[in-house]
Amino acid sequence: MQKKTTPIGMSTNSPTTADKSAAPALVALCAGILPVWARHLAASRAQSEVAVTQMLQAFADIGPHINMAERQSQQITDALSQTDDGVTGLTQACERALAPLLQGNQLPPGGNAALQQVLDMVRSAVTALEKIAKPFTHETQMVAEQVERMYVGFQYQDRISQMMALLESDIARLQDAFEGKLPEQPELEAWLARLESQYAMEEQRLNHSGAAGGGADDDKETTFF
Repeated sequence: MQKKTTPIGMSTNSPTTADKSAAPALVALCAGILPVWARHLAASRAQSEVAVTQMLQAFADIGPHINMAERQSQQITDALSQTDDGVTGLTQACERALAPLLQGNQLPPGGNAALQQVLDMVRSAVTALEKIAKPFTHETQMVAEQVERMYVGFQYQDRISQMMALLESDIARLQDAFEGKLPEQPELEAWLARLESQYAMEEQRLNHSGAAGGGADDDKETTFF
């Protein structure tokens, strides 16, 4: 009768129990891999907390700025619609149109002063509109900053998703090793080298080696992959 073969690392008595001879190797494998996973998970959790905090604060702050920008945008639109030439060129257009009269002698007494007064009024109106535009620009910048913060948060989420997906795959592979589904019993160094070769971010390599840094506060670059 042909002898039944068993997967590497499995006992002939129980297909779900690791062979005693393979137990020390599996223990050493887990002892070396699990701390690496723990560092990755800790960094992922920290980045997740930063991302959530960023997004919640950004959404809380962006509402008032958007409302203010909308009101000021309407004010500027109404002001600009008062002339076909546009407010920014109104003063120059008036000065060009009135220049022949101001330089000639056709005006009655007091006419020159009256025209100068009109030009001053136009300049004042333009200045007032410019004062409206300045805070509008500020509010627009504030909105842009809050939107940028939200994008940063989403980018952190993208990074975390990739980190977790890689660990999930590695955990599944370790499960296969325990169940004897791998062609041969993997060695610790080979396993870690394979895991490291799949990293896409520098912070993953830092966490892998246990080097200082690698957390959300140390990594200033956020990139979609």
